[in-house]
Amino acid sequence: MSDDEPVLINHNDAQSPSPSPVPPEDVAEQSIQPASSTTAPTEASEPEEPLNDSLIEPNDIPSARQIVSIGTASDAYAFTFHQEELNDILSKIPAGWKVSVVSVVGAFRTGKSFLLSWFLRYLETRCVNRRDKITNSSDEDRKWYERVQTLNQHEGSFDWRGGKERNTTGMWMWSDPYFLPRGNNETIAVLLVDTQGMFDHETTVGLTAAIFGLSTLLSSYQIYNVDKRIQEDNLQQLALFSEYGRMALEAEAKTHEKEEDGGESKEKKGKEPFQKIEFLVRDWQNFDTEDESDVASMEAEMASYLDHVLAERAASDLKETREQIHSCFEEVSCFMMTHPGFAVIKNKYEGDVNKIERLFLTLLDRYCQRVFDTTGQDGSSPRLQPKTVHGRELSAVELGTYIKSYAQMFEQIGANFPKAETMLEATSKANNTNAVTAGVDAYTEIMNDLAGPQVLDYHRPEEMELKHKEASAKALAAFDDMATFGNRKAIEEARDKVLKKIQKDFEVFTSLNDGRNPLLGFETYLLPMVVAIISFVLRWFADFTCSEWSQTCRASSELFSHIYMVIFFFFLIVAWTKTKQISEVMDRVTAAIRMLSDSGGSTKAKQD
Repeated sequence: MSDDEPVLINHNDAQSPSPSPVPPEDVAEQSIQPASSTTAPTEASEPEEPLNDSLIEPNDIPSARQIVSIGTASDAYAFTFHQEELNDILSKIPAGWKVSVVSVVGAFRTGKSFLLSWFLRYLETRCVNRRDKITNSSDEDRKWYERVQTLNQHEGSFDWRGGKERNTTGMWMWSDPYFLPRGNNETIAVLLVDTQGMFDHETTVGLTAAIFGLSTLLSSYQIYNVDKRIQEDNLQQLALFSEYGRMALEAEAKTHEKEEDGGESKEKKGKEPFQKIEFLVRDWQNFDTEDESDVASMEAEMASYLDHVLAERAASDLKETREQIHSCFEEVSCFMMTHPGFAVIKNKYEGDVNKIERLFLTLLDRYCQRVFDTTGQDGSSPRLQPKTVHGRELSAVELGTYIKSYAQMFEQIGANFPKAETMLEATSKANNTNAVTAGVDAYTEIMNDLAGPQVLDYHRPEEMELKHKEASAKALAAFDDMATFGNRKAIEEARDKVLKKIQKDFEVFTSLNDGRNPLLGFETYLLPMVVAIISFVLRWFADFTCSEWSQTCRASSELFSHIYMVIFFFFLIVAWTKTKQISEVMDRVTAAIRMLSDSGGSTKAKQD
């Protein structure tokens, strides 16, 4: 394996993070639970190990799962979000791990699914290398793609086929995430997304913009698949959606300007609403050199070509298009691939790798290394980054919240592209939901250490109240740190949710703490003991004062004797059957005496 190729961690080798003691209630609209929860409501700490095999069903064969389906003209191209499919995929990612989403969009029949299937082979081969499953020594010196005999379109691949008819509809995500090291002792989960082809005779302009828009919203690395060259209409289509991103930011700025309290909004960590867009030019025919050993020269040509395409133009509309693209994406790049060979585009092609042109495979190898670079090549910054929203890297749960919010937005509007205000509202709603979760998690993490189910010590009410106030302050600080986007009223409503939720959690922790009170249930044993003592004293008094000839005195003495003896044997039987409980009671008595003694000492000290 070359030094610049990332080593992947197969999700089947992972171990899940340790669970927490008390299950949380739904904080807001959180629907993704990456790991089983058995503790007090708290976010699992950053795990040092990946997922356990038990999290992956034995019969769960990896495949593409449809997360969004799109109707036909008869139902106005209605979007349907399949949340259960998304939840199943995201649940395989350990809690707290950051997630990167690689998505491919472009015209129909330009090889998007074919490319993604190669991505899978690249990732899977790296996993095989890491786990030392290669037994044939001759394979060790071969490139990863040379060990792929067939790219079967029905097994372990995104569905693809040669021909002229559209194959993919809606949006599809690969069922299993792949885990790559980030170079900072962290691991990133990678998800692959395929999208419906655009610009065919069945796809309206509105539907095209909607598909492109939703894909860009959920991805951290968007690949724009274009045929033969980057044309002006490709740039205009890209700028079409970018315009809505810019308008959303302006709408946010206007919202903050209208805030009545005059408070200053927090500074944004980045002005571009989207992360990375990469033009992937397919079937490129104009390399100055096609020497397989000189890919670096070809990459230099690619960079030069992109500079030429995006260079400033004199015409105002062309100039605005380019400015719009640069203002809405943090990074714009380009890669070119030659034609894979005419055998590949035939209907009868079944995936035989030997029929693919050698130069195509060489460029494919280099492109896979580029896309899945998470550690930085030659000292540069990693190309593949986690999905971020307003500079914050997202975990699986947070990503699921955003995808749900965006998908439901498109469900409501169908193939019509959303207004900037609608998109802003969806983003703000998802961000507030994640902020509520972060705030509640910060609270429960502190309180769980003090009075969670696994804690044995009892704490006084004033100590619980003091810790509650401290944890509440940290919870609100965590919320305020994240809830910086959108309408102030919506943020305040979300803040109220945090306060209500932590108050409910405080009642739960108080109840758990009360159950450890040494004096709890003491009255059950106290009353019989008092009766026994009184009976013993009265019998002694009767024996001491009454005449031995008095029948009344003897009867009374025997009655009192029977009473305290019955109680004595009652305690004896209880002690015999409930030795453990009696031991706990004695411990409570000791603790109660100690607590009362300490309380008295504290009171005396205060008086002094």
